[in-house]
Amino acid sequence: VTGVTGALLLTPARAVHTVGMRFAVDVAYLDRELRVLAVRTMRPGRIGLPRPRARHVIEAEAGAMARWGVRRGARIVVRGAG
Repeated sequence: VTGVTGALLLTPARAVHTVGMRFAVDVAYLDRELRVLAVRTMRPGRIGLPRPRARHVIEAEAGAMARWGVRRGARIVVRGAG
């Protein structure tokens, strides 16, 4: 595996890690209303600090958040897989 296809919503979550992963991922921290608090790219082997206001985290392949226009203040709409 060399990356992530699509995105993964982790809930509830305030922090993530990339320990044991072999590739970088983009991480978006979301508040209760699914507003983006911060977006970071995490390299393998990192442990992210908890975000106090975060309630959800989205993980995607590195570079995906920029391609999708996900940035601080954006509101995320979650649709089920199908």
